[in-house]
Amino acid sequence: MKQTIQEYLDALKGKKVAVLGIGVSNTPLIHMLLRAGVKVTACDKRSREAFDGKIEDLESLGTKVCLGEDYLEHLEGQNVIFRTPGMRPDLPQLSEAVSAGATLTSEMEVFFRVCPCPIIAVTGSDGKTTTTTIIAELLRAEGKVVYLGGNIGKPLLPDVGMMEPTDFAVVELSSFQLMTMDQSPHIAVVTNLAPNHLDVHRSMGEYISAKENIFLHQGHDDRVILNADNEITRSFAGSIPGKLTLFSRREEPEGTAVFLREGIIYVRDEMGERAVLPSKEILLPGDHNIENYMAAIAAVNGLVSDETIRHFAARFSGVEHRIELTRTLKGVRYYNDSIASSPTRTMAGLKCFPEKVILIAGGYDKHIPFDDLGPAIIEHVKRLILTGDTSSKIRSAVESASGYRMNAPIIEEYHAFRDAVEAAYRAAHPGDVVLLSPACASFDKFKNFMEGGNTFKQIVRELEE
Repeated sequence: MKQTIQEYLDALKGKKVAVLGIGVSNTPLIHMLLRAGVKVTACDKRSREAFDGKIEDLESLGTKVCLGEDYLEHLEGQNVIFRTPGMRPDLPQLSEAVSAGATLTSEMEVFFRVCPCPIIAVTGSDGKTTTTTIIAELLRAEGKVVYLGGNIGKPLLPDVGMMEPTDFAVVELSSFQLMTMDQSPHIAVVTNLAPNHLDVHRSMGEYISAKENIFLHQGHDDRVILNADNEITRSFAGSIPGKLTLFSRREEPEGTAVFLREGIIYVRDEMGERAVLPSKEILLPGDHNIENYMAAIAAVNGLVSDETIRHFAARFSGVEHRIELTRTLKGVRYYNDSIASSPTRTMAGLKCFPEKVILIAGGYDKHIPFDDLGPAIIEHVKRLILTGDTSSKIRSAVESASGYRMNAPIIEEYHAFRDAVEAAYRAAHPGDVVLLSPACASFDKFKNFMEGGNTFKQIVRELEE
């Protein structure tokens, strides 16, 4: 029988527990542990001043706090260590602590251990947040109680005590969260895979192996949904332990599948073949969102009615920071796609617009090649405005691509993000589209893509009529 959250917390009493990283995922975890009477040491490389009073609050509740660059040098004697997402599990300090007897885990790993309800989890290089959200909202529209979280921004472990066996947990999982996972969800979705996060992962192989953990520990009755149009995800089909569903926009896979035929999304399962959703009824623009719906429909097949799916698709306008219409000013439409932290995501966004756009791109260097992005920019962009650490790399990819001609597109570089946005404003004419789609992470200028997107929206709102 599965361990309950109370049984897990009771087992921690009397032990020393370290939580590494005092951020979005781990702060609620720290509070939950403290309420349960667990001794907690919270560690973070940032200084006390960076937390705006949060550290003093934690200390007042009994937390021992270790801050600064040597924050990982205080793990001696710890029995359980919670790592933050994005922290490699094989750091020397962590390996030393594990060798000394500590258990290394994470908020998400414990959640999988104690969650009392079915878990549907989504991973991939692109589209995972939109797909996760669609799945959760479809289940809610069908009248289910749904807990949505994970990499999408909300830790779920603190909520597990409220969950019932009839509820659903819908979780977005990053490669960092999956690296050490030894449990898999009841329904696993892999949207696609392309080079990403190679600044943290040592190789593309390691990145792929992390993603595979979403289904490798499934049982025979569990389900996995894979993108048949992506070479890497399709290759997983031979190694899954559970039941397979393939989805494809380009072909009609054999067996249980979701596919596009003459503009209509079909489902084929043990009950036969049926038309579910005309793609023209999907409010979200772009072929990639048709794929996101295919993945979601495969995940909720048998749980949500086709009528509910059709009604939802016609009114769902998308997730913030994902090709989000920010403002129409002087006939120019400004879109925020700050979630596009990889070249493939930006390429998908560019295909949403029939006209050539003014693209604002660039950011933190994750060591992902931009070779494929160059031709896509030549095809879909009339003015490229670059800002951030990767500006020169993206410029080089465009100028060295086949078909590039001088000033087609026009390329400008700006150090300040505001200067880049204002340059797009000056260059735009009625009928134009200005698209923020960085093709990179935002860490060179912002805490995360949300802060970058919100900054863009604020600057756009301040532009003069």
